[in-house]
This record gives sequence, C-alpha cells and structure tokens, in this order.
Amino acid sequence: MTNSRISGFYNLTIEQRRAKLAEAAQLTPEDLIPFTTGGLSTDTADHMIENVIGMYSLPVGIGLNFMINGRDVLIPFVVEEPSIVAGVSFMAKLVRSGGGFTATTTESLMIGQMQLINVVNMDEARLKLYEHKAELLANADRAESTLRKMGGGAKDLEIRLIEESPIGPFLVVHLIYDVKDAMGANAVNTACERLAPQIEAITGGKVHLRILSNLSDRRIARARCTIPVNELTMGFETFKGETVRDGIIAAYAFAASDPYRAATHNKGIMNGVDAVVLATGNDWRAIEAGAHAYAARSGRYTSLSTWGKDANGNLVGTIEIPMAVGIVGGATKVHPTAQAAVKLMKIKTAAELAEIIACVGLAQNMAALRALATEGIQRGHMSLHARQIALAAGATGETIDKVASQMVAEKAIRVSRAEEILKEMRA
Repeated sequence: MTNSRISGFYNLTIEQRRAKLAEAAQLTPEDLIPFTTGGLSTDTADHMIENVIGMYSLPVGIGLNFMINGRDVLIPFVVEEPSIVAGVSFMAKLVRSGGGFTATTTESLMIGQMQLINVVNMDEARLKLYEHKAELLANADRAESTLRKMGGGAKDLEIRLIEESPIGPFLVVHLIYDVKDAMGANAVNTACERLAPQIEAITGGKVHLRILSNLSDRRIARARCTIPVNELTMGFETFKGETVRDGIIAAYAFAASDPYRAATHNKGIMNGVDAVVLATGNDWRAIEAGAHAYAARSGRYTSLSTWGKDANGNLVGTIEIPMAVGIVGGATKVHPTAQAAVKLMKIKTAAELAEIIACVGLAQNMAALRALATEGIQRGHMSLHARQIALAAGATGETIDKVASQMVAEKAIRVSRAEEILKEMRA
C-alpha cells in the first residue's frame, strides 16, 4: 500500500528521494527510470510533433501527504514555478488531519459540435433531427473506435438554436459521446465527421464546423475537504486558527465577487492542476480552456472553488471543475514518463485521475489563500524563488542556498544582488 507521508523528503538528495519514493509506492527503481532520464527519445519525439530538433525539460516534483477517498497517493508534478509543490504538500498534510479529500466524478461524457448553417426553417430542421435521433446515434457508433469495445460511444443528441450571430441564426447539433478512459477528442471528432452528410440530407442545410468542445461540462470532477480549525495554526506563531480560517473565507469572497481577482484565484488552482495534467501526458490547454469557460458559465467569471466553515467552526473547501483527461491513447501511452506517472499514482481509470487532479487544485488554492490571508504571498514564494535567482546569477552547489539565504535576509531578491554576493564570496 502506498504511503504518501515521507518525513524529511525535502532534505534528501535526489538519489535518496528516488529510493524513498520507490519504497513508499512499492515500486522498483526501474519503474522510476523515466523520471530520471526524461523518458522521451529523440526518435519518439520526432513522431509526436512536426519539425522536431530536440527536447525541452521541466522539473518533476512529488506532491506528498495526499489522502484521497481513503487512499494515499503520491502525485507527480511537472512545473517550473517554485513553491507550488511545497505549498500543495503542506496543505495536503493539513487536510489529512481532517480525514483527507473526498472526490467524485460524473460520467465521462464529451460534446461534439456540428454547426448547421444555410437552414431555411430552423424549427422544422430541429424537429426533423430529433425524429432521426436513433439512426443518427447508430450511425455515429458505426465509426471504428476502441471506445466502443469499452462500452463507450454515442449516447445522446441535442440541438441548440443560436438566434444572433455575425452571420445570423444557425443551429448547433451536440453529439453527447461517452469516451470512457480516453480524453476522447479523436473519437468525438471522427463521429461528428461521420454524421455531417446525414445531417445535411435530413435538414437541407450545410454542416460547417464539426469538432469537440473543450467546455466539457458533462465531465466534471468534484472534491471537498475539511480542515480542523486548530490545524490552521501549523507553521504560524502569530495567527489563531480562527483568524486564518476567516482570512481564507474572506479571500475566497473577493474572488467569488470580482472577475479581476477570480482570474488570479483560478490561476492558482490551475498551477496544481496543469502540473499533474502535464505529468500524465494530457492536454493542459484543453483543461485550461474548459476550466475558465466553466468559471464563466453564469455569465460572470467567478471562482472555481468555495470556502466556508461547518457547524464546528472547521474550514471547508470545495471545487467543481471540468476534467477531460485520459489514461489511454495519445501522449499518455506514448511518453514513458507519463506512463510512469500513472503507475506511480496507481490509477486504473481516467475518473480516478480526474479526482486526484481536482483535489490537487483545491489544495493548491488553499495554499495560495492561506499565504495571502496571513503573511502575504511573497514571503514563502520569494524564499524559494531566491534559489532560481541565485542560479541565474551563476551560483552552483552549496553557494546556491548561501546566496539565496542572504538575499532573503536582506529582502533583496534580484540577479544584480546575487551577482554581488557571489563576488564577495569568491573574494
């Protein structure tokens, strides 16, 4: 059984961390080799995208302390920004004291859109399509797809009328498609292409665009957590638990009410979400697009998360976010490091991965709000950022932490000061 509580992980060498990780996840050192090498060969990369000239590396860090639906999970993050992995791991530790995260997902339904233009009578065309719904769905399922073997396929048809647009009114046909453990873009797009001629024959119109929608509001991941109010003082000497709790709730209220704040609030959520999506070879751009569109579904852009308190005064957080991720097909099956990430988390379904990512987003949000509501975002973040500045100035080995520590003490975290400190050390 996986143990996500690894004490002192940060203080170990990279080799020691790998050994501890293999032990905690009950994996062999060979299972972690893709994390060591980057996993991707030039030849494989050349077949993934066009005009390949090499590879670009990002750090892989491990999110610790996560307990999700009663199960410990070690979570890989691919990200370049300091403080994200540390922040989310600490929040997971606080959540763990309240029983961990609880997460659920809806069905794995995606939407394929077909834009129907040049229709003479919109109402007649709409009803005709509904009359032929059964045969349209049957036709969509005739497309060759491994998803059909997994129990997926076309499930429903919806027709929407766009009354006003720069080209006038038109119809939009939504194909609701169960993609199971895939992200599903290729299967949905293929099904839409297949239906286009039949829809044109039924309506007399022209099917123009036919493509998947990244607003996957039929494929939602939800997570919640409760943090005992007394645990919120951990790491603080000057703040009471109630003060921290109320500060987090007030910070959430700002994001819930103001789109300028909500954009940054949700960006903090996506700091964690994108890092795990990247680690598993999924499409982070699609997840970003869906999340922000979902945040504006009421007509006003707002927070993806909520924060409040329960009857006992404990802090309660929730999140609801579209999560179109897969564990079969695409880069997830091609990239060795993505496969290693899936194996490390011991997930068997795309739904499990979606639940984990939603929990990460909620934890990351809490980390940012807790910092903002207390000591300010810069103190912890800039302490970690100082190491990057030291590296940029040319520090190596042990001098990295020495230069970083001095800049933090002086509250002068900039490359020019790091260069001056290095010169003083060398002199």
